[in-house]
Amino acid sequence: MKILLTGANGYIGMRLLPQLLAKGHDVYCAVRDPKRLSITPTLAEKVTILTLDFLSPEKNNSLPIDIDVAYYLIHSMSSDNGDFLTMEADCAHNFCRMLEKTKAKQIIYLSGIVNDKALSKHLSSRKNVEDILKKSSIPTTVLRAGIIVGSGSASFEIIRDLCEKLPFMITPKWVKTKSQPIAIRNVMEYLTGVLLHPKCLNESYDIGGSSVLTYKEMLHRYAKNRGFRNWIVIVPIMTPRLSSYWLNFVTSTTYTLAVSLVDSMKMEVVAADQRLQDLLSIKPYSYDEAIQMAFKRIEQNSVVSSWKDSMISGRLNKDLKDFIQVPKFGILKDAQKRENIDPEQTFKALWKIGGNQGWYYANFLWKLRGYLDKLSGGVGLRRGRTHPDKIYTGDSLDFWRVLLADKKEKRLLLFAEMKLPGEAWLEFKIVGTTIYQTATFRPRGLWGRLYWYSLVPFHYFIFRGMVRNLTKAS
Repeated sequence: MKILLTGANGYIGMRLLPQLLAKGHDVYCAVRDPKRLSITPTLAEKVTILTLDFLSPEKNNSLPIDIDVAYYLIHSMSSDNGDFLTMEADCAHNFCRMLEKTKAKQIIYLSGIVNDKALSKHLSSRKNVEDILKKSSIPTTVLRAGIIVGSGSASFEIIRDLCEKLPFMITPKWVKTKSQPIAIRNVMEYLTGVLLHPKCLNESYDIGGSSVLTYKEMLHRYAKNRGFRNWIVIVPIMTPRLSSYWLNFVTSTTYTLAVSLVDSMKMEVVAADQRLQDLLSIKPYSYDEAIQMAFKRIEQNSVVSSWKDSMISGRLNKDLKDFIQVPKFGILKDAQKRENIDPEQTFKALWKIGGNQGWYYANFLWKLRGYLDKLSGGVGLRRGRTHPDKIYTGDSLDFWRVLLADKKEKRLLLFAEMKLPGEAWLEFKIVGTTIYQTATFRPRGLWGRLYWYSLVPFHYFIFRGMVRNLTKAS
C-alpha cells in the first residue's frame, strides 16, 4: 500500500513512520524541510521524501497519483505566526485540493476530543479541520484523542516537569477538569488499525485509555508511579493568564503554547463511546501503564520523538534555511580555536553537548541564563535534548535550535531561541586536528550592542573555557 504521511517530522509522524514501514507499506514523507526529517539512514533509504508546503501550494509539485491512503498529521498550537485557525484551515483546503488529483481512497486525521459544548480556540480549529477534510471527495476517518501519554509527548513532559520540580503545588481550578489520557502505543494501534478498514470510512471516533481522571489525579498518579508524594492546593484566584505564566516558568513549554494548553484544559476531554476499540479489538492501557511504558523508553535512551523538537516549542517560526547562512556584516562575534586535538574523540564530545551533559564550562552561568530567559517569557534550558548522543537538524538543544548537524563535515550550527535584543548563532567545526568555535551576534539597535558589550568579560571566559574543556572531555 502506498501511503502519504504528512507531518512526518512531528511527534506522531516520527512514531508512525517505522510502524508503517514494518508492515511493508511504501511511504511518502511530506515535509517542508527535508533536513528536519530526523530519521536514521536505514529508514531514509526506505522512504520517498516529498518537499511540500501546504500553506504555499503554488510552490508545490503535484502529489504522486498512485497514493492509496493519506495521513493528515499537520497541527499548530502557536499563535505567534499569524492566526493559526486561518493557517490550519488554509492548509487543510490546500491538502484536499492536491489529494483529490490522486487515486487516494482514504484520509486519516488525528484530531482532539470535541464533546464539550464550549470549545477552546485550539479544539475549535481541530473541529474545523475535520469538517474541511470530510467535505473532500475522499472518504475520511477521524480519530479524536485527548491527552497523549508517551515518552517525549507534550502532556507527559509537562506533567513530568510539574511533579518532579514542585512537590507542593498551588493550582487553578482547571486541575479538577476530567480527561481520558491515552497511551501513545494505543494511538499507534488505532492509526494503523483503521487503514482502509471498510467500516471506518467516513466515520469519526473518540479514542482514549482505560482511565478517566482529573488533572489533579493525573499529577498524583504520576508521583505515585515515581515513588514520591506531592501536595496540591487548589485556589480560585489564578486567572488563565497567570496560569499560563506559571506553566511557562515551571515547565519546558513556551508562553504561547501554555496559553493554548490552559485554554484547552478547561474543557472535558472524555471519549463519548468505545466503538472503535470494540471494532479493532484494542485493549486500552491505563494511565499508570502509559507512564511506566514511557519511563522504560526514557531509561533505555530510546525516545523516538519529542514535542520539544517541534517548532512550536521555540520562537523560530520561519524555515531553518532562512537562518542557516550566518551573517558576515553588522555583527559582533567571539572566535576561538584549539589545535592538535583528537578529531574523532572531540567530535563525539561535541555531539553530547547540552542537556544533562551541559556546556562544558560554567554550567551554573548557563543555568542562570536559562532562568532569566524563563522569567522573561523565553524557552529557558528545560527543553534539554531528546537523545544523549544524537543530534539532528531541527532538534531543540536547551535554548538553541539546531540549524545544521553534519557528521560528515563535523559541523554543528545552532541558532539562539532565548530572548535576545538581536539574533545569535553558535558554530562548531572540526577541520583536520583543529576545532573552530564561533559565536555570532547580530544586534538589534543600540540596546543589542549594549547587551553584547556588557557580556564581553563573561564571554571571554565562557567561550574560551568551553572549547578547552570540550577537547579535554574527549
